[in-house]
Amino acid sequence: MIDFLKPIPSYLNEKRNIIRMIFFTSLFALVFINIYSPFGVDKWFNLTQLEFLTYSSLIILTGVLVVVVSRIIMFRICKRMVINIRQYLLWIFAEVLFMALFYALFEKFLLDDTRIFSDLVKISARNTALVLLLPYSILWLYFSWIDKKEQIDRLADVQAFPSNNRNMIPFYDDKGILKFSIKKENLLYLESAENYVNICYLNKNKVSKYLLRDTLKKMEENFSGTEIIRCHRSYMVNFDKVKVMRKDKDGLKLELDNPSVTDIPVSKTYVNTVMQTFSKYCQTQDGA
Repeated sequence: MIDFLKPIPSYLNEKRNIIRMIFFTSLFALVFINIYSPFGVDKWFNLTQLEFLTYSSLIILTGVLVVVVSRIIMFRICKRMVINIRQYLLWIFAEVLFMALFYALFEKFLLDDTRIFSDLVKISARNTALVLLLPYSILWLYFSWIDKKEQIDRLADVQAFPSNNRNMIPFYDDKGILKFSIKKENLLYLESAENYVNICYLNKNKVSKYLLRDTLKKMEENFSGTEIIRCHRSYMVNFDKVKVMRKDKDGLKLELDNPSVTDIPVSKTYVNTVMQTFSKYCQTQDGA
């Protein structure tokens, strides 16, 4: 069963995948409109095949601008907050609606379509749903397959470590290339830096940082079920290194066992995750 409150996979909002989605959707829409002839294209002017292809391309690209603007807005919003699957599906519904309105207005006022405007919107919504939902579904499956493949490759690399190095944590960049490895007990926290992640760790008892090109959301998926948890839109923390959890006027804070490390904030979105992890640690201590 789908958990609609679960955050969307990070690959859906990666910049390179957004660009792929826009190009593939545009190409699909162009093929679709030339084969299926929706949006009243059969009422367009008497054109040659080449002229029709050029004209339809311009109309499709104008409509796809709705998707371009929408995805830019979503990309920026995801930098500030977490979007769950339900919100993502509602977002897609809004894209279909706005694009349908665009094509309905195009038919009504530029093509002088005599049908009732509400009927035009319904027909445009049906056709737009095909134009968007089919390529979206195909790409979602493709991105998911690529992501699973990368995870399997990473797991194989982890298993390839010698037995005495199994407590090493490998870090990969956004292309799946191994860039950095560290012992789990030396990892302090991860901090988002736009399209990069700062890995804060202990190196010869001194706090050091390594800048890795990847997203914190991808890191969150990779470390799911471990002691390294997301506590803020900009931070993940190794809970093994948390010494104190306190609440002050600025909210919940985590103090690590190294005095030179700044306190890590906990945002409201991740309070439940932090408290569940804290409870798990308490139960482990009680069992010990």
